[in-house]
Amino acid sequence: MTPNEPSAFGTLSLEHTSTVDRVAEELRRAVFDGELESGTALREVALAESLGVSRSTVREALAVLVGEGLATREPNRGVHVAEADPDSVRDVCRARAVLEEAGVRRWPEASEHLRDEVRRALAAYAAAEADGASYQQVNEKHLAVHRSLVGLLDSPRLAATAESLSAELRLTLAQVDRIRRNALDQAGSHTEVLSLLEQGDVEGAADQVRRHLADAEVAILAALGPRDG
Repeated sequence: MTPNEPSAFGTLSLEHTSTVDRVAEELRRAVFDGELESGTALREVALAESLGVSRSTVREALAVLVGEGLATREPNRGVHVAEADPDSVRDVCRARAVLEEAGVRRWPEASEHLRDEVRRALAAYAAAEADGASYQQVNEKHLAVHRSLVGLLDSPRLAATAESLSAELRLTLAQVDRIRRNALDQAGSHTEVLSLLEQGDVEGAADQVRRHLADAEVAILAALGPRDG
């Protein structure tokens, strides 16, 4: 098989030198694009043949995905794409709300550089929506806005936590078609958050963030419901 030959789950290709990082990125993309659905078995032999790399390279790449929480490894079952869990979704949403509300409330004390990061992230998100970018691109810009709010706390540890939460949420959103269809029309609510902050209405902005995340949690859980039944 050549690197560009279709596999059972779609076409995965490597344009440059086959490395562990490159393979991991291709698998990550396939998960986020929905080519690899939750629960899909990630078999070393098939992936190695499809990607034109060695099994050891695939094995290392899979270890990366397991470490990121995008895949799970179980004895006698091998590696599978991680499945969205309602309890985990609730926990992620609660954690995001705590971090992002705290970030919003620190807006008055935050440096202008960190404030500009929020402005830039929102501008990039709105531009991606307006330009008709792919779901994955828009979703990445969307989550970047939320991470920039946590960035206002100026804490590397909390920023790392926010990044980890974003990774978990990207996996969930990639598996939920209903959320995918609605992911391209949310820039307005984020613009409202920034507008309130610029006006000095910190509590209003915090309330907007809280309601946005609560609505997102409800929508995700509703979309996951039929899959859990």
